Amino acid sequence: RMTKKILQDICKQQKLYLTPYLNDTLYLHYKGFDRLENLEEYTGLKCLWLQCNGLTKIENLEALTELRCLYLQLNLINKIENLEPLQKLDSLNISNNYVKTIENLSCLKVLQTLQIAHNKLQTVEDIQHLQECPSISVLDLSHNNLSDPSIITILETMPNLHVLNLMGNEVIKKIANYRKTLIVRLKLLTYLDDRPVFPKDRACAEAWAVGGLEAEKAEREKWETREKKKIQDSIDALAAIRQKAEEKKRQ
Repeated sequence: RMTKKILQDICKQQKLYLTPYLNDTLYLHYKGFDRLENLEEYTGLKCLWLQCNGLTKIENLEALTELRCLYLQLNLINKIENLEPLQKLDSLNISNNYVKTIENLSCLKVLQTLQIAHNKLQTVEDIQHLQECPSISVLDLSHNNLSDPSIITILETMPNLHVLNLMGNEVIKKIANYRKTLIVRLKLLTYLDDRPVFPKDRACAEAWAVGGLEAEKAEREKWETREKKKIQDSIDALAAIRQKAEEKKRQ
């Protein structure tokens, strides 16, 4: 059990402060805890590591109003709840749990990163709540059971979405021209799945959306021409500097 004494012993082992409220980080991972409790004195915490336990419920976090990062991955949690007091929470990792629906996050006004990979999300309705979470910019939905292409309509409504991971979901196979389609429809995306979205990628995808493969090919050639010219200009500039230096030596 997560008793006050055990928490104090952990602080001692980790060379943290023995006065609970002075700690801003607490590492409680791999401890076999099945319940969150006795954290009310740790009011200064900004980062709480709880992964790889046997937690079944998010609870008893009311006193942790300074918390910025909460790591709950690899537990037995099936519902997102009781996060309302954590108004400064910036990052939540609840991957590798049993969550079936994204819910109760709209209260977190500064939440930027949501990692909810390896859960039980299936339908558009299961992720619909994301429409009420405009601050999220990094979203990891990988390795769920999402299969409906209309999830894009939900993702499109997220005004700050820059990083998205959908790998390991059936939906990837069901969206025609998956990568180009998402780049075109999610205007701020800078990283999709396992690689960045470069300006060239976006320009080519948008050309494809307007004029098909021919337009994409033409846009790609334009970029390649510009890139070659840039390299050549750099080489020429370097050659000119060398030439000037040699002329000075001769003088």
